[in-house]
Amino acid sequence: MSIPLPSKMHSIIQQTASSKTLTLTTTPLPTPNHAKGEHLIQTKACCPCAGELLWPKNFPPPTPRTLIPCPDIAGIVLSAPEDSPFQPGAEVYARTNYIRPGNASEYSIAVTDELAHKPKDLSWVQAAAIPLSAQTAWQVLLVHALGGDMDLDDAQLAWAGKRVLVTAASGGVGIWLVQLATLLGAEVVGTCGSRNVELVRSLGAKEVIDYRVVDLKEWAMQSPSNKVDVVVDCVGGKSLGDAWWTVKDGGVVLSIYQPPLQVCPDGFEGEGVKDLFFVMEPVRRQLEEITKLVEKGLCRGLVDSVWPIEQYEEAFKRLDGGHAKGKIVFDLSLNH
Repeated sequence: MSIPLPSKMHSIIQQTASSKTLTLTTTPLPTPNHAKGEHLIQTKACCPCAGELLWPKNFPPPTPRTLIPCPDIAGIVLSAPEDSPFQPGAEVYARTNYIRPGNASEYSIAVTDELAHKPKDLSWVQAAAIPLSAQTAWQVLLVHALGGDMDLDDAQLAWAGKRVLVTAASGGVGIWLVQLATLLGAEVVGTCGSRNVELVRSLGAKEVIDYRVVDLKEWAMQSPSNKVDVVVDCVGGKSLGDAWWTVKDGGVVLSIYQPPLQVCPDGFEGEGVKDLFFVMEPVRRQLEEITKLVEKGLCRGLVDSVWPIEQYEEAFKRLDGGHAKGKIVFDLSLNH
Protein backbone atom coordinates (compact mmCIF):
# COMPACT_ATOMS: atom_id res chain seq x y z
CA MET A 1 0.00 0.00 0.00
CA SER A 2 1.51 3.33 -1.06
CA ILE A 3 1.63 6.25 1.34
CA PRO A 4 -0.40 9.24 0.12
CA LEU A 5 1.83 12.15 -0.86
CA PRO A 6 1.35 15.73 0.33
CA SER A 7 0.46 18.39 -2.24
CA LYS A 8 3.11 20.81 -0.95
CA MET A 9 6.73 20.48 0.12
CA HIS A 10 9.45 22.58 1.70
CA SER A 11 11.99 23.97 -0.78
CA ILE A 12 14.88 26.42 -0.74
CA ILE A 13 14.23 28.99 -3.47
CA GLN A 14 16.60 31.48 -5.07
CA GLN A 15 14.46 34.59 -5.39
CA THR A 16 15.69 35.81 -8.79
CA ALA A 17 18.45 34.90 -11.23
CA SER A 18 20.28 38.16 -10.48
CA SER A 19 20.00 37.84 -6.68
CA LYS A 20 21.74 35.35 -4.40
CA THR A 21 18.99 35.72 -1.79
CA LEU A 22 17.47 32.41 -0.67
CA THR A 23 14.25 31.66 1.20
CA LEU A 24 12.73 28.48 2.62
CA THR A 25 9.16 28.21 1.41
CA THR A 26 6.49 25.75 0.30
CA THR A 27 6.13 24.75 -3.34
CA PRO A 28 3.88 22.26 -5.16
CA LEU A 29 5.08 18.67 -5.38
CA PRO A 30 6.63 18.01 -8.82
CA THR A 31 4.78 15.62 -11.13
CA PRO A 32 7.02 13.14 -12.97
CA ASN A 33 6.48 12.50 -16.67
CA HIS A 34 7.20 8.78 -16.95
CA ALA A 35 7.15 8.98 -20.74
CA LYS A 36 10.26 11.17 -20.49
CA GLY A 37 12.03 8.83 -18.08
CA GLU A 38 11.24 10.94 -15.01
CA HIS A 39 11.20 9.49 -11.48
CA LEU A 40 9.76 11.06 -8.34
CA ILE A 41 12.41 10.92 -5.62
CA GLN A 42 11.93 11.46 -1.90
CA THR A 43 14.98 13.54 -1.02
CA LYS A 44 16.98 12.18 1.92
CA ALA A 45 20.04 14.41 1.45
CA CYS A 46 21.25 17.00 -1.06
CA CYS A 47 24.34 19.11 -1.67
CA PRO A 48 24.91 22.66 -2.91
CA CYS A 49 27.72 23.40 -5.35
CA ALA A 50 30.17 26.27 -4.96
CA GLY A 51 29.18 29.23 -7.15
CA GLU A 52 25.84 27.76 -8.22
CA LEU A 53 23.82 30.81 -7.17
CA LEU A 54 25.60 32.69 -9.98
CA TRP A 55 24.61 30.13 -12.61
CA PRO A 56 21.03 31.36 -13.31
CA LYS A 57 22.36 34.82 -14.17
CA ASN A 58 25.47 33.72 -16.08
CA PHE A 59 24.00 30.56 -17.66
CA PRO A 60 20.21 30.97 -17.74
CA PRO A 61 18.32 27.64 -17.85
CA PRO A 62 17.09 26.92 -21.41
CA THR A 63 13.48 27.25 -20.25
CA PRO A 64 12.40 29.31 -17.22
CA ARG A 65 12.08 27.22 -14.06
CA THR A 66 11.87 27.47 -10.30
CA LEU A 67 15.38 28.32 -9.03
CA ILE A 68 15.95 25.58 -6.46
CA PRO A 69 19.65 24.94 -5.66
CA CYS A 70 21.59 21.73 -4.92
CA PRO A 71 22.39 19.55 -7.96
CA ASP A 72 23.31 16.46 -5.88
CA ILE A 73 20.65 14.20 -4.38
CA ALA A 74 20.39 10.91 -2.51
CA GLY A 75 16.96 9.47 -1.90
CA ILE A 76 14.26 6.85 -2.48
CA VAL A 77 12.35 6.32 -5.73
CA LEU A 78 8.61 6.81 -5.17
CA SER A 79 7.38 6.45 -8.76
CA ALA A 80 9.14 5.38 -11.94
CA PRO A 81 8.61 4.50 -15.60
CA GLU A 82 7.65 0.82 -16.03
CA ASP A 83 10.89 0.00 -17.87
CA SER A 84 13.19 1.81 -15.42
CA PRO A 85 15.92 -0.13 -13.56
CA PHE A 86 15.03 2.08 -10.56
CA GLN A 87 11.62 0.99 -9.35
CA PRO A 88 9.77 2.38 -6.27
CA GLY A 89 11.76 1.70 -3.12
CA ALA A 90 15.14 1.81 -4.89
CA GLU A 91 17.84 3.76 -3.05
CA VAL A 92 19.51 6.07 -5.55
CA TYR A 93 21.78 9.07 -5.94
CA ALA A 94 22.43 11.50 -8.77
CA ARG A 95 23.67 14.81 -10.01
CA THR A 96 20.53 16.01 -11.79
CA ASN A 97 20.43 18.10 -14.93
CA TYR A 98 20.48 21.88 -14.72
CA ILE A 99 17.47 22.16 -17.04
CA ARG A 100 15.26 21.18 -14.07
CA PRO A 101 15.06 22.63 -10.55
CA GLY A 102 17.73 21.43 -8.12
CA ASN A 103 17.10 19.12 -5.19
CA ALA A 104 16.88 21.34 -2.08
CA SER A 105 13.30 20.10 -1.64
CA GLU A 106 11.56 17.27 0.14
CA TYR A 107 10.74 15.70 -3.24
CA SER A 108 12.47 16.00 -6.60
CA ILE A 109 12.66 14.67 -10.17
CA ALA A 110 15.47 12.67 -11.77
CA VAL A 111 15.63 10.83 -15.11
CA THR A 112 16.96 7.34 -15.74
CA ASP A 113 20.29 8.37 -17.24
CA GLU A 114 21.19 10.55 -14.23
CA LEU A 115 20.46 7.97 -11.56
CA ALA A 116 22.65 5.27 -10.08
CA HIS A 117 22.29 2.85 -7.19
CA LYS A 118 23.46 4.38 -3.92
CA PRO A 119 26.60 2.67 -2.54
CA LYS A 120 25.28 0.07 -0.12
CA ASP A 121 27.14 0.90 3.08
CA LEU A 122 26.92 4.69 2.87
CA SER A 123 24.51 6.92 4.76
CA TRP A 124 22.26 9.27 2.77
CA VAL A 125 24.55 12.16 3.70
CA GLN A 126 27.70 10.34 2.60
CA ALA A 127 26.08 9.33 -0.69
CA ALA A 128 24.81 12.82 -1.54
CA ALA A 129 28.38 14.15 -1.28
CA ILE A 130 29.55 12.06 -4.24
CA PRO A 131 27.78 12.43 -7.64
CA LEU A 132 28.75 15.89 -8.95
CA SER A 133 32.32 15.81 -7.65
CA ALA A 134 33.07 12.22 -8.60
CA GLN A 135 31.53 12.42 -12.08
CA THR A 136 33.38 15.67 -12.77
CA ALA A 137 36.68 14.02 -11.85
CA TRP A 138 35.78 10.93 -13.89
CA GLN A 139 35.03 13.06 -16.97
CA VAL A 140 38.25 15.05 -16.53
CA LEU A 141 40.43 11.94 -16.39
CA LEU A 142 38.59 9.38 -18.52
CA VAL A 143 36.92 11.58 -21.15
CA HIS A 144 38.55 14.99 -21.67
CA ALA A 145 42.17 15.30 -20.54
CA LEU A 146 43.68 12.61 -22.76
CA GLY A 147 40.93 12.47 -25.37
CA GLY A 148 38.38 9.71 -25.86
CA ASP A 149 35.78 8.19 -23.55
CA MET A 150 37.80 5.41 -21.86
CA ASP A 151 36.91 2.60 -19.52
CA LEU A 152 39.01 2.04 -16.40
CA ASP A 153 41.36 -0.48 -18.03
CA ASP A 154 42.15 1.77 -21.00
CA ALA A 155 42.50 4.78 -18.69
CA GLN A 156 45.06 2.92 -16.56
CA LEU A 157 47.16 2.32 -19.67
CA ALA A 158 46.81 5.96 -20.76
CA TRP A 159 47.62 7.50 -17.36
CA ALA A 160 50.39 5.15 -16.23
CA GLY A 161 53.50 7.22 -15.44
CA LYS A 162 51.87 10.58 -16.23
CA ARG A 163 52.30 13.49 -13.83
CA VAL A 164 49.23 15.58 -13.02
CA LEU A 165 48.87 18.79 -11.00
CA VAL A 166 45.53 19.24 -9.23
CA THR A 167 44.72 22.68 -7.82
CA ALA A 168 42.38 22.93 -4.79
CA ALA A 169 43.11 19.26 -4.18
CA SER A 170 41.23 19.21 -0.87
CA GLY A 171 37.99 20.59 -2.37
CA GLY A 172 34.91 18.65 -3.44
CA VAL A 173 36.20 17.77 -6.93
CA GLY A 174 39.89 17.86 -5.97
CA ILE A 175 39.67 14.94 -3.57
CA TRP A 176 38.16 12.78 -6.33
CA LEU A 177 40.77 13.85 -8.88
CA VAL A 178 43.56 12.88 -6.49
CA GLN A 179 42.01 9.49 -5.70
CA LEU A 180 41.05 8.58 -9.27
CA ALA A 181 44.31 9.77 -10.86
CA THR A 182 46.28 7.78 -8.28
CA LEU A 183 44.09 4.72 -8.92
CA LEU A 184 44.82 5.08 -12.65
CA GLY A 185 48.57 5.05 -12.03
CA ALA A 186 49.33 8.75 -12.41
CA GLU A 187 51.72 10.63 -10.14
CA VAL A 188 49.70 13.37 -8.45
CA VAL A 189 50.88 16.78 -7.24
CA GLY A 190 48.15 18.56 -5.27
CA THR A 191 47.88 22.17 -4.12
CA CYS A 192 45.97 23.15 -0.98
CA GLY A 193 46.25 25.19 2.22
CA SER A 194 48.50 24.08 5.08
CA ARG A 195 45.60 22.61 7.10
CA ASN A 196 44.78 20.09 4.37
CA VAL A 197 48.25 18.89 3.35
CA GLU A 198 47.99 15.60 5.26
CA LEU A 199 44.49 14.93 3.92
CA VAL A 200 45.61 15.33 0.30
CA ARG A 201 48.63 13.12 0.93
CA SER A 202 46.39 10.46 2.49
CA LEU A 203 44.26 10.41 -0.69
CA GLY A 204 47.29 9.41 -2.76
CA ALA A 205 49.13 12.59 -3.79
CA LYS A 206 52.88 12.01 -4.14
CA GLU A 207 53.64 15.69 -3.50
CA VAL A 208 51.49 18.35 -1.83
CA ILE A 209 52.15 22.07 -2.27
CA ASP A 210 50.89 24.73 0.14
CA TYR A 211 49.78 27.38 -2.36
CA ARG A 212 50.18 30.14 0.25
CA VAL A 213 53.89 29.36 0.69
CA VAL A 214 55.14 28.01 -2.65
CA ASP A 215 55.26 30.00 -5.90
CA LEU A 216 54.33 27.52 -8.66
CA LYS A 217 56.43 29.27 -11.31
CA GLU A 218 59.52 29.07 -9.11
CA TRP A 219 58.72 25.46 -8.21
CA ALA A 220 58.38 24.50 -11.88
CA MET A 221 61.69 26.19 -12.77
CA GLN A 222 63.63 24.47 -9.95
CA SER A 223 63.82 21.19 -11.85
CA PRO A 224 62.56 19.91 -15.21
CA SER A 225 61.27 16.82 -13.34
CA ASN A 226 58.75 19.03 -11.51
CA LYS A 227 56.85 19.75 -14.73
CA VAL A 228 53.59 17.87 -15.30
CA ASP A 229 51.84 16.33 -18.30
CA VAL A 230 48.40 17.58 -17.25
CA VAL A 231 47.17 20.47 -15.12
CA VAL A 232 43.64 20.07 -13.72
CA ASP A 233 42.38 23.32 -12.21
CA CYS A 234 39.37 23.54 -9.91
CA VAL A 235 39.44 27.23 -8.88
CA GLY A 236 40.40 29.45 -11.81
CA GLY A 237 41.89 32.94 -11.48
CA LYS A 238 45.41 33.34 -10.11
CA SER A 239 45.66 29.66 -9.20
CA LEU A 240 45.02 28.64 -12.80
CA GLY A 241 47.30 31.37 -14.16
CA ASP A 242 50.17 30.20 -11.94
CA ALA A 243 49.57 26.56 -12.86
CA TRP A 244 50.31 27.25 -16.55
CA TRP A 245 54.02 27.47 -15.66
CA THR A 246 54.07 23.83 -14.53
CA VAL A 247 52.92 22.16 -17.77
CA LYS A 248 55.34 20.41 -20.12
CA ASP A 249 55.49 21.18 -23.84
CA GLY A 250 52.76 19.15 -25.52
CA GLY A 251 50.85 18.91 -22.24
CA VAL A 252 47.29 19.80 -21.28
CA VAL A 253 45.86 22.58 -19.11
CA LEU A 254 42.25 21.78 -18.19
CA SER A 255 39.94 23.80 -15.96
CA ILE A 256 36.44 23.12 -14.68
CA TYR A 257 36.19 26.77 -13.62
CA GLN A 258 36.98 28.91 -16.71
CA PRO A 259 38.64 28.64 -20.14
CA PRO A 260 42.38 28.42 -19.27
CA LEU A 261 43.50 30.80 -22.02
CA GLN A 262 41.70 33.64 -20.21
CA VAL A 263 44.48 33.65 -17.59
CA CYS A 264 47.45 32.30 -19.54
CA PRO A 265 50.33 34.38 -18.08
CA ASP A 266 52.37 36.89 -20.06
CA GLY A 267 55.68 35.40 -21.08
CA PHE A 268 54.49 31.80 -21.14
CA GLU A 269 56.40 30.12 -23.95
CA GLY A 270 55.34 26.48 -23.71
CA GLU A 271 54.80 24.77 -27.06
CA GLY A 272 51.95 22.56 -28.16
CA VAL A 273 49.98 22.96 -24.93
CA LYS A 274 46.31 22.07 -25.28
CA ASP A 275 43.80 24.03 -23.19
CA LEU A 276 40.38 22.65 -22.23
CA PHE A 277 37.29 23.80 -20.35
CA PHE A 278 34.13 21.75 -19.93
CA VAL A 279 30.97 21.50 -17.83
CA MET A 280 30.13 18.02 -16.58
CA GLU A 281 27.03 16.18 -17.75
CA PRO A 282 25.41 13.49 -15.58
CA VAL A 283 25.96 10.00 -17.02
CA ARG A 284 24.42 6.97 -15.32
CA ARG A 285 27.04 4.48 -16.57
CA GLN A 286 29.87 6.51 -15.03
CA LEU A 287 28.11 6.95 -11.70
CA GLU A 288 27.43 3.20 -11.47
CA GLU A 289 31.19 2.62 -11.98
CA ILE A 290 31.88 5.11 -9.19
CA THR A 291 29.43 3.20 -6.95
CA LYS A 292 31.50 0.04 -7.54
CA LEU A 293 34.76 1.83 -6.64
CA VAL A 294 33.20 3.17 -3.43
CA GLU A 295 31.77 -0.23 -2.47
CA LYS A 296 35.21 -1.80 -3.00
CA GLY A 297 36.76 0.81 -0.71
CA LEU A 298 38.96 2.22 -3.50
CA CYS A 299 37.54 5.76 -3.34
CA ARG A 300 35.58 7.80 -0.83
CA GLY A 301 33.66 11.02 -0.64
CA LEU A 302 34.28 13.63 2.02
CA VAL A 303 31.64 15.50 4.02
CA ASP A 304 32.64 18.90 5.40
CA SER A 305 29.51 19.54 7.45
CA VAL A 306 25.86 18.49 7.73
CA TRP A 307 22.92 20.89 8.05
CA PRO A 308 19.16 20.73 8.45
CA ILE A 309 17.46 22.45 5.52
CA GLU A 310 16.21 25.18 7.88
CA GLN A 311 19.81 26.36 8.37
CA TYR A 312 20.31 27.05 4.66
CA GLU A 313 21.70 30.56 5.20
CA GLU A 314 24.53 29.37 7.47
CA ALA A 315 25.28 26.43 5.16
CA PHE A 316 25.61 28.63 2.07
CA LYS A 317 27.74 31.07 4.06
CA ARG A 318 30.08 28.18 4.87
CA LEU A 319 30.10 27.20 1.19
CA ASP A 320 30.84 30.75 0.00
CA GLY A 321 33.73 31.01 2.45
CA GLY A 322 35.72 28.72 0.16
CA HIS A 323 37.36 26.69 2.92
CA ALA A 324 35.08 23.67 3.13
CA LYS A 325 36.96 20.38 3.28
CA GLY A 326 34.81 18.21 1.04
CA LYS A 327 31.07 18.72 0.62
CA ILE A 328 28.42 20.62 2.57
CA VAL A 329 25.29 18.47 2.87
CA PHE A 330 21.67 19.10 3.81
CA ASP A 331 20.18 16.16 5.73
CA LEU A 332 16.45 15.82 4.99
CA SER A 333 16.17 12.25 6.25
CA LEU A 334 14.78 13.53 9.55
CA ASN A 335 12.05 15.50 7.73
CA HIS A 336 10.21 12.35 6.64
